[in-house]
Amino acid sequence: MTAIQRDRRFYFLLFLLFLVLGSNTLLYRSPLSPLVLPADANWVVVGSLIDLAVVAPLLILFLKRGKKITVKSFIGWMVSGLVFARFLIPSAYFEPFTYVPLAAIGVEVLILLAELGLVALLIWRLPGIIRWIKSHNGSLLFSLPSAVEKRVGNHILLRILAAEFVMFYYAFASWKKKAPAGEPYFSLHQKSSLIAFYIMLIHAIIIETAAIHWLIHEKSVIISIILLLLNIYTVIFFIGDIQAIRLNPLFVRQDKIYVSLGLGKRMVIPMEEIKEIKWAGRRRKRKSTPKRRLSSLQRTLKHCRRIASSNSNAHLPQVYF
Repeated sequence: MTAIQRDRRFYFLLFLLFLVLGSNTLLYRSPLSPLVLPADANWVVVGSLIDLAVVAPLLILFLKRGKKITVKSFIGWMVSGLVFARFLIPSAYFEPFTYVPLAAIGVEVLILLAELGLVALLIWRLPGIIRWIKSHNGSLLFSLPSAVEKRVGNHILLRILAAEFVMFYYAFASWKKKAPAGEPYFSLHQKSSLIAFYIMLIHAIIIETAAIHWLIHEKSVIISIILLLLNIYTVIFFIGDIQAIRLNPLFVRQDKIYVSLGLGKRMVIPMEEIKEIKWAGRRRKRKSTPKRRLSSLQRTLKHCRRIASSNSNAHLPQVYF
């Protein structure tokens, strides 16, 4: 019933959006426009500007279910609506309002400058953040995003830049590092085909890049260069992902379990919030057994099982390995 109500709400908002855009388009770009529009159409233009700069952006934001409505997103859609109004409304009617799109674009430029200021602040504090991470002997994959959030901010642009920095670091500057080994470490990728699969993808992308770039270059140089840059970025991402998998095994430190599988999958599990750890049923095969695969993990989480089993007040899902 809830899904049906949501679908009705979605289609109703979509109908209102098309009604707003369609009515304004017919008002200014149809054969009936000279008959409908009065000589002094300033108030009509004001109504259209409100429709395109306020009503339509709100409808679009409400249509994007599951995403938080922010002032920045509203301003972005408002500027887009005003630019659309500038091309939709004829110049003879829009001439008294030419400053409105420019003012909106100016507000958007101020927002962009504020974001560039955050980037400059991140660059200024980045050496100190890296020194702090090295002094605490932490993994860059886990430490850098949290350090940037604490010292600079939690803006989405900062999170993107931190993620890109981690990717380029693992792709280019981590080749001299050795994978950590010992009692508290457990590798999740060994005896699997994950890294081999990534290497196969890298070879396929390189071959595909050479063939498609040669084919598209004859018809469109710009598109071929864009595809070439995207493929180069994809190869760099896969290389960084391979290094992140290799250099960041599961490990236990300061009563926390750090689990990661590449650049995009990681989590930190506090031991005091684990209610119980159970080992999943093991499938026996003729030639292989999972005992060797689980032995090092059992040693790693030996003391974790004792702490987790004693915590009977935790209300969390069970964790299976």
